[in-house]
Amino acid sequence: MADLRERMVARPSARTAEVIDQGLRSYMLRVYNYMAVGLGLTGLAAVLTYNAAVENGQLTAFGQMLFVSGFKWVVIFAPLALVFFLSFRVNRMSVAAAQLTFWIYAALVGVSFGSLGLVFAHDSIARVFFVTAASFGGLSLWGYTTSRNLTGMGSFLFMGLIGILIAMVVNLFLGSSALQFVISAVGVLVFAGLTAYDTQKIKEMYYEQDDQATMGRKAIMGALNLYLDFINLFLMLLQLFGNRNN
Repeated sequence: MADLRERMVARPSARTAEVIDQGLRSYMLRVYNYMAVGLGLTGLAAVLTYNAAVENGQLTAFGQMLFVSGFKWVVIFAPLALVFFLSFRVNRMSVAAAQLTFWIYAALVGVSFGSLGLVFAHDSIARVFFVTAASFGGLSLWGYTTSRNLTGMGSFLFMGLIGILIAMVVNLFLGSSALQFVISAVGVLVFAGLTAYDTQKIKEMYYEQDDQATMGRKAIMGALNLYLDFINLFLMLLQLFGNRNN
């Protein structure tokens, strides 16, 4: 009788755990799919922008407007403004509106990335992208599967991120290649850590009782965080290992 009672108690718990596990996998897959589409839009926008901005190695009128005229500040700061808007307004937005905002943000980042082809060799950009993808995949997988609590890393990584931002602002005035190397090297470490940390945090944010709208917003914000980790890791690696055009 005791064995039968134990089995009857255990079965609902096992079924519940299985449902939660399936729901978590579906949720994480949704996060990664959003992120992948965002990266795809960024890449497509970057290629289209570069092709429209450069002809025979020279900037077209469109390229002059985007990367030389005062409009370049709009290209630089529009994605930043939109990511702040999404971060602060997501809880008041429908899932469709939040998703659309994320797509627009990713495309705007791609427009600003069109200038990378002017600075770095195209094969070098592609090579660093695949290195970034492999590194990101391994780090995110570790963050998802590890039993180690990465919460303690959060404060340290945030301080590192603030330090990088301050150093980047300072280097705008100094133009030091040595400082840029240090920024990029530290940036690789910081965004590598953030990839694992954010993945674990996104996983822990999953709650099986959330309604569809809440779950959708969480997935979009999770995708945004991982997208930012990927993009910044890519940029730091490109600064370190990218071959610059002569």
